Amino acid sequence: MAENPDVSKNNKAFVPLENNPEVMSHLVHQLGLSPSLGFTDVFSLDEPDLLALVPRPSHALLLVFPVSKTYESSRITEDGPLPEYSGSGPQEPVTWFKQTIRNACGLIGLLHAVSNGEARNHILPGSDLEGLLKDAEGLEPNQRADLLYESKALESAHADAAKLGDTQAPGAEDDVDLHFVAFVKGADGKLWELDGRRKGPLERGVLEPEEDALSEKALELGVRRFLEVEAKGGNPDLRFSLVSLGGVFD
Repeated sequence: MAENPDVSKNNKAFVPLENNPEVMSHLVHQLGLSPSLGFTDVFSLDEPDLLALVPRPSHALLLVFPVSKTYESSRITEDGPLPEYSGSGPQEPVTWFKQTIRNACGLIGLLHAVSNGEARNHILPGSDLEGLLKDAEGLEPNQRADLLYESKALESAHADAAKLGDTQAPGAEDDVDLHFVAFVKGADGKLWELDGRRKGPLERGVLEPEEDALSEKALELGVRRFLEVEAKGGNPDLRFSLVSLGGVFD
């Protein structure tokens, strides 16, 4: 239901991931993404000198923010009239995962980032990630969520990554108000907002071939739009952080 998308308290829980590009890169590399790609902090949406520190092209952005009343209200308003997503198979424009593991929004965001668009071409043959996506492709969303729920490879890699970082991680059973949303340039050239708490993938607009996930148009359609909705809704707490998935500097 759009009004209550949260994972049941009876479901298993993961230790929340720290919002840290090194931790995120470690996890996706362990699963099978090529070391040629990794995550980098984005410290500004409009300062050229700071944006120049981010490797381009950017294939996906991960936005981390505190869930607010404003966000929940806008989510319910947008999701309310939408049907539950039922896509599956090779014709899917993007691979979307429903979240059924508590405190796993970071993992779901990472999977959305690496499973779509150009990043998918950098998954190593024979890896756990390649096998997981092959198994997931033909499944409808609830079955796909069950596949993630039962995956020992995902659980092991996540537990290993959750031990890393600069701060003491919350417990797996703790309630955490931070949430991860991915903005991905899909293979179809469109910008997609991918969030396991929503009814399905959300198409935000068409990007030109030369435009990446960090281009001006993508930011306007994605992250800036998100922040504007929060501001217009009266949210006084616009804390957020952002990382980009792209090449790694030598």
